[in-house]
Formats: sequence, C-alpha cells, structure tokens
Amino acid sequence: MAAVADGRGATALPLLAGEGPLALRRTRGTGAEAGVMLVGAMSAPLGGDHLTVEASAGPGARLALASAAATLALPGRGGEPARYDVRLTLAEDSAVRWMPEPLVSVRGSDLRVRTRAELAPTARLLLREEQVLGRSGEEPGLLRSRLTVTRGGIPLLDQELACGPGAPGGWDGPAGLAGHRTLGQLLVVDPAFTASPPTAAVLGEFAAVTPLAGPAVLVTALAPDALRLREVLDAACRTYGW
Repeated sequence: MAAVADGRGATALPLLAGEGPLALRRTRGTGAEAGVMLVGAMSAPLGGDHLTVEASAGPGARLALASAAATLALPGRGGEPARYDVRLTLAEDSAVRWMPEPLVSVRGSDLRVRTRAELAPTARLLLREEQVLGRSGEEPGLLRSRLTVTRGGIPLLDQELACGPGAPGGWDGPAGLAGHRTLGQLLVVDPAFTASPPTAAVLGEFAAVTPLAGPAVLVTALAPDALRLREVLDAACRTYGW
C-alpha cells in the first residue's frame, strides 16, 4: 500500500492491494490520516506460509494501520516455519501508526516475524507489538521476532527475541519472562523528542521506559494476560504517542 498527501490537507491511497489471506480495507482516519484495516481472509500464517505487509508514506502523508482481529500462528503439516514480514517506509514529514491486534503463538507453530521501518529524519512512527504465548491453558509454539528501525539511514533500534520450545534456554526464567505469557512493546519516534526527550522510567511492576539514542522511546512490558498488556501499552501511548 502507498499513502500520499493529496494537497488539500488529507491523505490519499493511490495503491491499496492485498491478496491471499490478507485483505486491505480503507477505514475512516483521524484528521489528515488515511486509515487501513488488515482483514484476514483465511487462517494464516500456517507453517510454510510467507506473508508480507508493505506500506509507504510519501512526504507529508498520514497513515494509520490496524488489523481487524488477532493473528494466530498455526502449525503446518510439514513442520516448516512460517514467516511474517512487515516493511514500513516513511518519507520526510510523514507519520505512520502501526497498531495491529496481538499475535498468538499456538502450540506446535513455528513463526518468524521480521518488522523493518525506514524513516526520514523528520518522519514520525508509532508502532505497537503484542505477543501472546499460547491460547488459554495452552503451551506456546516457537516465536522468533526481530524489529529493525533506521532513521536517516542510521540504525536506531535492532532487537530480537525468541520464546517457546526451541528458544535459547532461560527465555521463561526469572531473567526472561518470569512465567508471563504476554509481552509487548510500544515504539515512538518523534522529532519533537529532540528538544524534550523522555526519561527512563518504570511503569508498574513489569514495564520499562527506555529512551533511545535518537528522538525515540521504547516501552517494553510483560503481563499475565492480553487485557492487562493492552492497558499498560495504551497508557504509555497516551503519554508518549500522539
């Protein structure tokens, strides 16, 4: 999908196309934003699937991306891993909100998630990720996730996590998730932080605010369930987002 400023204070979507298990629907945005909803047309990702979401925001464009429901990572017949790639490109003075519903790692699944965002120096990004390890009363599958963000071609954030059977030892220990089954993060990149940067802080018992080496802040949280995780990240969004 591609978003461009229409010259009248709003954002147009000259390219909005989806196929396979992902359908794209335009929704009502806020102010100058164009809204896009990802709708699952079938169960995915299954083992062996490779899904890709690509979005670009041209100079001055405003784009809000969301999903209609949680994404379930499901096992395939042959045991192959599934891949889910998200690629965001933000031009000068653009703003993108990527706020999907949680990703649920189902028992027996093997999913590799890769999110890459490339920002111009004056672009703004609000990105939320939530992972749920297993359905109610269920052990999780293997989930490997990597988030890479560059700003003006300079690395801003590059982090990776692995949870579930087959992940490095200790992922569920006291130094890892400590028994929690939901985890998430909120990343906010905003040039306004240059003049007034956020400070490091603790949000409750299992959430932390980490300023990055750039006009950005990362909020990382653990929670016993998806509802509590969303409450923590929503509170952080009200504080640091827009």
